[in-house]
Amino acid sequence: MTITANSQLSNVFSQNLESITSKTDGLLPTLGAELVYTQDGAGRYLTFCWQYSELLGLSTEKIVDDLNQTQTFVPVDKVTYLERLHRILTNLVPERFQCWFSYQKELFELDLVISPIMPSLGTTATTVLVMGRLIQATLNKKQARVASKTPTQIELALRSQQHQKLVNRITRNIRRTLDLDIIWQQTVDSLGKALRLERCIICPYQPSSPKVQVKAEYRQSELKSMLGLDIDIASEPAFAQALATLEPVMMEVSGYKESGRQKTLVVATCYQDQANGLVALNWQDECYTLTESELELAKEAADQLGTAIAHATLYEELEVARQKAEEASRLKSEFLANVSHEIRTPLNGMIGFLKLILEGMADDPEEQNQFLTEAHQLSIHLLNIINDILDIAKIEAGKMELAYAPVKLDELFSHVEGFMRPQAEMRNLSFRMQMPATSDEIIVQSNYQRLLQVMINLVGNAIKFTHEGGVTVSADLVLKKANFQDQQFPGMVRVRVADTGIGVSLDKQDKLFQLFSQVDGSRTRQYGGTGLGLAISQKLVEAMGGEVHFYSLGEGLGSTVTFTVPLYQQPVMVSSNDSDSTSSAEC
Repeated sequence: MTITANSQLSNVFSQNLESITSKTDGLLPTLGAELVYTQDGAGRYLTFCWQYSELLGLSTEKIVDDLNQTQTFVPVDKVTYLERLHRILTNLVPERFQCWFSYQKELFELDLVISPIMPSLGTTATTVLVMGRLIQATLNKKQARVASKTPTQIELALRSQQHQKLVNRITRNIRRTLDLDIIWQQTVDSLGKALRLERCIICPYQPSSPKVQVKAEYRQSELKSMLGLDIDIASEPAFAQALATLEPVMMEVSGYKESGRQKTLVVATCYQDQANGLVALNWQDECYTLTESELELAKEAADQLGTAIAHATLYEELEVARQKAEEASRLKSEFLANVSHEIRTPLNGMIGFLKLILEGMADDPEEQNQFLTEAHQLSIHLLNIINDILDIAKIEAGKMELAYAPVKLDELFSHVEGFMRPQAEMRNLSFRMQMPATSDEIIVQSNYQRLLQVMINLVGNAIKFTHEGGVTVSADLVLKKANFQDQQFPGMVRVRVADTGIGVSLDKQDKLFQLFSQVDGSRTRQYGGTGLGLAISQKLVEAMGGEVHFYSLGEGLGSTVTFTVPLYQQPVMVSSNDSDSTSSAEC
């Protein structure tokens, strides 16, 4: 069905303009927009409804007459505005744009949608419906130069609305992620852009640390970045006060950019009344002074951020714990596979040699004795593996008990040399033992058997992983008083085991002393062993009051392991002059 201009329907809906405006005037508030008005093609107000009318001092009863007569609420660029009105009335197409309006001495930026009120068929549109919202309000330039000003009611209402929306937006954003870096950066970006800040920074806070570090930053391009900067809390009173009170703190800095002052707002983020971060906002004094309600809003935003930081931190800790648990499970599985292989190898050898003897496969008593000797050596090797496993179990359970007594270092070195030199010579490696030059014995406070176990472990590893060159075992004195088990000692003896072996790459050295961890599982299959030697040695040395350290410049560059034990009594050192005199006398 086609409706033409001559249809009777046009007469039914045809009404004059006065009737339209009088009946729609009371309906404007029901449209839900913050600002609604109608105008004719000349820009005269026909109806007007704005929720801030009373704050501006406009009488709702005669608001249209006041606006038309005084021309007080008008576009700043009236010519462009009227051109847009005429275009909309001609094309009958709505348009959305932003426009500045002036009212008395204040300026308002409005976001507007202007739609033509469709006329009856055959007639020209003469009226528009405008709906919009307030974006920002400011003073004119002359008034902005006044050093101190009190915000008007319309400014406070607008700011309150904007800040609440900002808090809601930040809250929504930080709830979408558990990544701390994203939470921090989104927060400073949102605050900086929305509030036109000079700078905004976030610093995580740990009660145990006297400093905080800038983790996220928003800044104006002309300012130098503070990202990564460590800030001493004691040197920043606002930081210290915010952390102590958990309340927003305002401060002013004079002589900023030659414009007079800069203001800083510092807010502590917290979770369950415990501070976990700091947010600092900087802006120039010409903007405005914060009200009590805005400070409360800042505290609310900080609480939301503090909760998000706490949840994200907890998630990260749980994720790290999960990864460590998975890694520990993997390492234990790998360790058990290696240990089972290490146990089965000597056990199968023992069974094989004994079976040969039982079945009479030995040709003569000499060969039978050889089989028994091999079986005995394999049993000793198996016992050592089992002892390592039991030792680490005792250490982990905290049941390793050691008896301490004076130990002569030369006797210990002599015992180690007797065990290890034959092994080195079998591999065509040089083997050297070096003692410091003293006129009397060097005595340490330790457990002889455990100290011997540590040295055999370290020297055995050095020999096993060295194909050419040699191994050097040396000792030197560190004459610096040390305390152990409520007893003071004159110093420490540092034992050094150096080799020219395969070395360890720098990125893998941190795994050397981890339980159930080996630098490379393939090495275990190639060289054998459970991988517990270094871990046991470290635990034993620490239990005896010393420390273990590992050094290597990389693969193929050899390695050095050092450990320390308390010096029981200070020996008399032989000076270089005495050595020279002795050498001359011998000559």
